Amino acid sequence: MKTWLHSWRAAVRIARRDAWRAKGRSSLVLAMIALPILGVSAADLTIRSSELSVSEQLERSIGTADAVFRDPDFGGVPILQSPDGDNVYPADVKDGAAWPSGSTDLTKVIPAGARWITDTQGAAKLTTVHGLLQTDVREMKADDPIARGITTLVDGHYPRKADEVIATSAFLEQSGLSIGSTVSARNFDRPYRIVGSYELPDSLKSAQITALPGAFLAPYGKAVEKAGSLAPGTSVSYLVQHAGGFTWNSVKEINTKGVTVVSRTVRLDPPADSEVPLYQRDDWGDFESSAGADALLLATLATVVGLAMLEICLLAGPAFAVGARRSRRQLGLVGANGGSRSHIRAIVLSGGLVIGVAAAVVGTVLAVVLTLVLQPFLEEFMGQRFGSFDVRPLELLGIALLAVLTGLLAAIVPAVTASRQTVLASLTGRRGVRSTSKVLPVLGLVALLVGAAIALYGSVVTDQFIIVAGGSALAELGVVAMTPAIVGLFGRAGRWLPLSPRLALRDAVRNRGRTAPAVAAVLAAVAGTVAVATYTSSSDAQYRAEYSASLPHGAVSFFQMEDGGRDVPAVADAVQRYLSVDTRADVSRVAVGKPGCPAWGGDAGCGLYEVMVPPANVCPMWVPTTDGSDPSEKFTPEQRRTLLREDWRCKQGDGGGSVYVDGGLLVGDARLLKVLGITDPAAEQALADGRAVAFSKPLLAKDGTVGIKQITDTKAADEASADNKPAPGKVSSIPAHLVTGDQKTYGLQLLMTPATAKAAGLTTVPLGAYFNTDSLPGTEQRQKLDAELAKIGAGVDLTIEEGYVSDDSIFLLALTVFAGLVTIGAAGIATGLAQADAEADLKTLAAVGAPPRVRRTLSGFQCGVVAAMGVVLGSLAGLLPAMGLRLTEERQQLRFHEQTIAEGWGGDLTPPYVPIVVPWETLAALLVAVPLGAALLAALVTRSKGAVARRAAT
Repeated sequence: MKTWLHSWRAAVRIARRDAWRAKGRSSLVLAMIALPILGVSAADLTIRSSELSVSEQLERSIGTADAVFRDPDFGGVPILQSPDGDNVYPADVKDGAAWPSGSTDLTKVIPAGARWITDTQGAAKLTTVHGLLQTDVREMKADDPIARGITTLVDGHYPRKADEVIATSAFLEQSGLSIGSTVSARNFDRPYRIVGSYELPDSLKSAQITALPGAFLAPYGKAVEKAGSLAPGTSVSYLVQHAGGFTWNSVKEINTKGVTVVSRTVRLDPPADSEVPLYQRDDWGDFESSAGADALLLATLATVVGLAMLEICLLAGPAFAVGARRSRRQLGLVGANGGSRSHIRAIVLSGGLVIGVAAAVVGTVLAVVLTLVLQPFLEEFMGQRFGSFDVRPLELLGIALLAVLTGLLAAIVPAVTASRQTVLASLTGRRGVRSTSKVLPVLGLVALLVGAAIALYGSVVTDQFIIVAGGSALAELGVVAMTPAIVGLFGRAGRWLPLSPRLALRDAVRNRGRTAPAVAAVLAAVAGTVAVATYTSSSDAQYRAEYSASLPHGAVSFFQMEDGGRDVPAVADAVQRYLSVDTRADVSRVAVGKPGCPAWGGDAGCGLYEVMVPPANVCPMWVPTTDGSDPSEKFTPEQRRTLLREDWRCKQGDGGGSVYVDGGLLVGDARLLKVLGITDPAAEQALADGRAVAFSKPLLAKDGTVGIKQITDTKAADEASADNKPAPGKVSSIPAHLVTGDQKTYGLQLLMTPATAKAAGLTTVPLGAYFNTDSLPGTEQRQKLDAELAKIGAGVDLTIEEGYVSDDSIFLLALTVFAGLVTIGAAGIATGLAQADAEADLKTLAAVGAPPRVRRTLSGFQCGVVAAMGVVLGSLAGLLPAMGLRLTEERQQLRFHEQTIAEGWGGDLTPPYVPIVVPWETLAALLVAVPLGAALLAALVTRSKGAVARRAAT
């Protein structure tokens, strides 16, 4: 034991001295190992610090209160709740029965002697420098001790008067306002002065203002009548402090009165599931179980860590091998003085141990410092403040041990190789005859074939992505195992190359132990990039083909569905003023009931209309049944396919579009046809003659008319719908012209002029407008238009058809840059090792009269050769998994498409388009630009003249 300990201590001392002498090579390997450790440790610190404890969560949600009381709107009936209050269920509701509704007076439930404040939350459109901004509005006495921790005051002071508010920093930034500015809500006559800024620690990017209770919103979610109406959805919570807090038994007792309670005591010490009545219901399921998701996450993390360690070992291994060869005389002396092979292995392994420990220390320390320095930026990026800075020593120690393990793994092969050399060969510097393994390439070929077969089976026979991914990974490992043999095949191309590239290629082939790992590392990085790029490009091509334009390219439209379209003229004028409009087509909609009714009706005094489809034109699969059953169930799957493909009554329209009114009915003129690109002189003539224009054949009756039913009694209509009967209403028949041919109508089904609608007894209100533009608006035009629309204050949906815009271009560029950096880094490492390993050859070249630039040229070609070989092999290996995944997706989508047709759901009858697109631009950048850039970079950073060396002692 003592001898073993002393030998290892001596080995570590020798390794530490060698590492200090070869600072350049040691720093290179240390950086390779420390960078992943730095990243993983920083990620661990960030995640752990951002994960809040239960007490920290409670401080940010309920302040210092002992509990928060909420009304679940079940009318005060007894309820069952989960301990965290996220799930609430009426206690006595049977399966299928309607849930109760109604409000509860929370003040009658709060225990006597308790102290409480209200927390009322709603929303409003607030005036800003630019116009209007949809903002969360809160009413709470924010400076009360109970609310401490919910908000953090940044500047100014909390509200003291009813006309004072504080605003979040995000609101001030978005609105252009500042402390001292005034703000008001739309339709409010009363202004409020901003007296302070604050932040929500859990939501730094939220735009919110806070006022005193009763100053902006009324209790129980009703708007203050004298101030004007606000958006619905206002809610009230009661933050309660009570001596002794609220135990789980207290919570269950309060639940019997129909009130939800989130208790600090219960959250800190939750009851067992057996004590929670909600969990004992037969219809309750544990939907929060995430064991499968956690297992998948752990498997993903293990795969990423394993690949990262493999990548580092592939790159660091040759560095240790070169170091061992540079120290072969020293190792020979150890053997000549009685050292065994185990001592030689211990010395080389100690090199990996020393570098691994140093990398672990450097990476961990830098991670802590970097996380502390970047904490404010990380918090802003994530949108929430950290809790406490959470350093978990065991986790950091485990991550650091990965660095040590990686260093040892990278040094294993060089240690075994060095221990096998004879003492004579080590002392004389002779390398002997080196031959590559003949078994490894065979195993690699077998793995390649088996992996490709598995991936093919997974993509053609089954629908399991995991099989495709597993087969592709096995095939890629096979290519990695074949790399030394493949490098040898590349060497045969040297006979046709000039001197410098021929020397570089010969050196790479002769030193496969150094070249093959670097090529394999480049291969792995490029293969992953090509696989993701191919899959992304293919998906992007599919999305482009499936994209359904809502308007012709460059066209603009907007709608105002509420307020009777009062702002439509002003908005249309603004669009025409700020955009380069060629044609403007104003449109209206049919309105039933009092003025100002929304398009969807439903309000008191507001009715609906229905575009009639004659019974003879209804698809047999969609005819309502008297018992309410699915009518398509009367047909077999084959009959459904036949109906959808051959019966004109069952065929769908062109799909897509931007017409959101009932039946696709618009009231306008022939200018709308021009904007939509519909060329039909007969349609224009029909509009001029007072007829409607129909774009859907089922709408047209046998007599050539279309029917519009006006439904004034919506209650009776609902009752008729429940009984599968037609809704009562007045039907207006309008002569119509049917547009035939392949015309894309962008959702428009029926068009008539205002005069035709008036003659048919239909009331219309402005809806919006369509525009043709000479060119797409630029950023400045959009900003000016948005500011004008904000001043108008209209709630409109503005649509500008820009065509399909891919979101993957930046992603593909980032992938290419990443692969390029990894490739250049790996090739640069291999080149640096080659220069250190081939210093004698370079001196020989200089001795025989080679010009100084040969060193620079040779270095560039050495780097370029490694990069080129890795990129070529990686590009080929990366295509396999992407193609397999796309074939699997094609099978899944085809099966779903057939199922959709068989079940009579309708839709597009065209089979799904699932292409496989090779990203030639990415491949070209990798195959040409990356090796060329690596070669030029290596040539530029290499000195033309080497240092004069002393003659080696003999």
